[in-house]
Amino acid sequence: MSSLKISVLGGGSFGTVLANLAASNGYNVSLWVRDADQALRINSEGANTSYHPELQLSENIFASDNLQDVVSESSIIFIATPSIIFETIVQRIRPYIEPNMHVVSCTKGIKPEPFRTMTDIIKLNLDSTSSIGVLSGPNLAREIAENKAAGTVIASKSSELINLSKEAFSSNTFKVYSSNDIEGVELAGALKNIYAIVCGMAEAIDVGENGLGLILTRSMAEMSRFAVAKGANPVTFLGLAGMGDLVATCTSNLSRNFQLGFNLGKGMSLNDAKNAVGQVAEGIRTLEVVKQESDRLKIKMPLVDSLFNIIYKNEDVSSLISDLVKNPSEIDVEFAYKE
Repeated sequence: MSSLKISVLGGGSFGTVLANLAASNGYNVSLWVRDADQALRINSEGANTSYHPELQLSENIFASDNLQDVVSESSIIFIATPSIIFETIVQRIRPYIEPNMHVVSCTKGIKPEPFRTMTDIIKLNLDSTSSIGVLSGPNLAREIAENKAAGTVIASKSSELINLSKEAFSSNTFKVYSSNDIEGVELAGALKNIYAIVCGMAEAIDVGENGLGLILTRSMAEMSRFAVAKGANPVTFLGLAGMGDLVATCTSNLSRNFQLGFNLGKGMSLNDAKNAVGQVAEGIRTLEVVKQESDRLKIKMPLVDSLFNIIYKNEDVSSLISDLVKNPSEIDVEFAYKE
């Protein structure tokens, strides 16, 4: 049993499985949830029935709706809330952050006006003595809950943060890799949600396997092109946080963004498609932010443009493929090695 305390903020699908991984490794885990009744049910039933009724939670998890109780005396804090409330949560925990606490974003989103990643928000709102990291990868929560093989990437400039994260989450079925490219890992996690919507839409209109291969590779080109413009390393996108997450999210019915795209491709309105998914699909908010930023920086992102036009300008779904095929760009790999 470890004496270290770990905090997970967010009692949704991913926050719950993260908390359970660490608790199962013997850590004392405090899980923040927004609802006192939900906290009471988790503590009394040993399960988060709202998201994972099938998962028996470790006895080392204590759930609470009191942020001060959850955060105080923690060695490391993992924030796994929806992006729309992320900054509010960071601001609320600021009075309880002590020097040398580690703070890690597990939220795959981007804030608009101005363009800010979740780690940007942490830096702006918390004391500079706190080390910062991001956790991202092909992490479909239901499969992790079922102990199916999975991996993730923890990116930080702090070796202590990386090592603690590895010790907290590593198991016989869950592998934790490390990176120092915070920007690349974070942008990969956020951007791929856009392309999961695209792939869900493509599945709905039956583009075929060749078409899916085309979309996936062009998605990777757009993601890395945008990330390089924002200071990331394009090589990061060849790894688990990039290609690994893209493939998993863009081909799985467990992905909320894929489900959303499929619903849109079948003719649902945006509101009906969101309601049918039931949980937050971050890709729509990310699409709006990335469209605005790519236009500002003059970055070519044909799939982003097409998806935006379909959703917000009522273009036909079939334009997704026709726009891609007719795009004048004919260069395959843009970041090829040059002597």
